[in-house]
Amino acid sequence: MTLVTDLGVADLRDGLRAKDFSAREVAEAFNGAVADAADLNAFIVTTPDKALEAAEEADRAIAAGEAKPLSGVPIGIKDLFCTRGVQSTAGSHILEGFVPTYESTVTANLFAAGAGMLGKLNMDQFAMGSSNETSYFGPVTSPWRRKDGGPDRKNWAPLSPGGSSGGTSAAVAAHIVPGATGTDTGGSIRQPAAFTGIVGMKPTYGRCSRWGMVAFASSLDQAGPMARSVKDCAVMLEAMAGFDPKDSTSLDVPVPRWEASLSSDLAGKTIGVPREYRVDDMPGEIDALWQQAAGWAKDAGAEIVEVSLPHTKYALPAYYIIAPAEASANLARYDGVRYGLRELPEGANLQEMYAATRAAGFGDEVKRRIMIGTYVLSAGFYDAYYNQAQKVRTLIARDFDRTWEKCDYLLTPTAPSAAFGLGELADDPIAMYLNDVFTVPSSLAGLPAIAVPGGLDEQGLPLGVQIIGKALDEQGVMNAGLALEERARFSDRAEKWW
Repeated sequence: MTLVTDLGVADLRDGLRAKDFSAREVAEAFNGAVADAADLNAFIVTTPDKALEAAEEADRAIAAGEAKPLSGVPIGIKDLFCTRGVQSTAGSHILEGFVPTYESTVTANLFAAGAGMLGKLNMDQFAMGSSNETSYFGPVTSPWRRKDGGPDRKNWAPLSPGGSSGGTSAAVAAHIVPGATGTDTGGSIRQPAAFTGIVGMKPTYGRCSRWGMVAFASSLDQAGPMARSVKDCAVMLEAMAGFDPKDSTSLDVPVPRWEASLSSDLAGKTIGVPREYRVDDMPGEIDALWQQAAGWAKDAGAEIVEVSLPHTKYALPAYYIIAPAEASANLARYDGVRYGLRELPEGANLQEMYAATRAAGFGDEVKRRIMIGTYVLSAGFYDAYYNQAQKVRTLIARDFDRTWEKCDYLLTPTAPSAAFGLGELADDPIAMYLNDVFTVPSSLAGLPAIAVPGGLDEQGLPLGVQIIGKALDEQGVMNAGLALEERARFSDRAEKWW
């Protein structure tokens, strides 16, 4: 018997319209699943009442024949999105207790489409991290376990769900939400999707509004859906996307009907395999999956060609100059004056209050990136670092532009390894940053990309592959992702231990 909580976004929508179950039954089932999975620490705040309120409205709308695209589908919201009347922290102590009086555009769009909210999902603080260990509210634990964990797997080697959207990836993989929002600055949707065996879609920069989304690096941040199938991501992205005059980077273009146009037929398409993505020390299992995925794409009708993106090796260094620089500017607003945490030592002046508040409110990784960003923007270093990084970014974008003359999409691994254990890379920030080696280049170029699960490694952990496409070609990216999804037949899920 299929449980309601095992259904994805599209199946829930269709079942609700067919009256196979009520929206209230769905909300109650997922509320119960969220409560039962507290050990994952996937949520910072749960909102069962809001899920039930939305369900009651959905049942009325469905009964009246006025169902909306997501009526009765409860989802999780990454805590980077401001939600009216619900604490929004970006995973940071400095925003603990902050309750917005406004709604982010992306969440407003989802709720207008009929979705309910199960709660706010845990994340790396200010989206700075690749393991969900920098959250002030504690790390999220992946629902997956390695095979060699012995009979008592619950108490053995907890794994990272990836980051920064680790709460989202863990919740979707554990089937405690059917789908959820993520954000991607350098890979924070795609890498956690690969770690947990789900699908994550980063749309073209500007496709989804950034208004009401707590800023990390404004020229890179982009919202996107995370779910258990390409189809579910298409359904969610249709509701999330759209022009927003409140965001100066929002693209004034129509929102296509992605779900209706999904097709896994790649006849006449050419997929490029970039030679520069073969990095040193990449596990053989990832390289084998990459080759297998190329075979799947060929089976779907695509021609496979090798291509070159010569400036790929400079992408990570450029990213870790540009993103911290923008973060240092964006995070200057957290000063203890207007909202959030305020540390005011007795007799302190204004500057001392700023220092005390930021010292107490920001975690070590956030402080590290603020200091890097401030350094590269400082007098005497701006031209040497920040300007040079921006020039490299332009060269990387040009590499992609030239590549599109030879192919329609690119096929790459999503991450350089399977999920690692919590704490394994905590003392090695460089090793942690290398998790983004396959995802950062497309982020710098603002291109759409999707991560799709392809199989398991020898320890029984998920591995993912990535499709990158041209700007605004989310349809093509999802179609190619669907072709891989159908051939991978990835149906594995984490063995329940929580």
